[in-house]
Amino acid sequence: MASKVMDLIYWKDTERSGMVLTGLVVGLLSLFQLSIITVVSTVSLAIMCFTISVRIYYQLLYILSWGDGEHPFKSYLDLDISFSGEQADLYMQKLIVMTLSAVDTLKRLFFVGNLFESLKFLFLMYLVTYLGDLCNGLTLLIISVIAVFSLPLFYRRRQEQVDGVIAKIQAHIYNVKDILQRLVQGGGPPPDPTPGGAKPKTQ
Repeated sequence: MASKVMDLIYWKDTERSGMVLTGLVVGLLSLFQLSIITVVSTVSLAIMCFTISVRIYYQLLYILSWGDGEHPFKSYLDLDISFSGEQADLYMQKLIVMTLSAVDTLKRLFFVGNLFESLKFLFLMYLVTYLGDLCNGLTLLIISVIAVFSLPLFYRRRQEQVDGVIAKIQAHIYNVKDILQRLVQGGGPPPDPTPGGAKPKTQ
């Protein structure tokens, strides 16, 4: 299943990836005008009408001896999406660990376990308020879907250029963090001018 999802994201099958992306975007856009119940029911009706029509068509071909009678959606019916007991326990344990870790992180942020981290979280939430004025969660979800289907492929084709830009941005971020940490701690020596504050190796 994971490999099939990755194939969709990296456009291994252009037609299938295009259909999935178009369906997701159109479905999300329709939520701006219709309720989620209406969208789900309408999409379900459209899918059922299509699959039943195809099933009847293949059955007629078999009756007229023009087909082999194979089920048109056999590959989807045979797709194994079940989990063993051990796999289910493993995924449940991962979910519990991730949930507890997220709760612990939020607890330390809200109750100021680390002043610098809490200040960063405060600044982030302040920026999010402006983001909320510009667009809603549904718009961000649509942008996220488009990004999932475009950014990985773009990164694979332009990996060297993107890595260079990211390295420069990280170096500036590290320098700014050094300055802010010294301000929070009451001053100190100036940050190292080398990228990211890294010390040059001595021979």
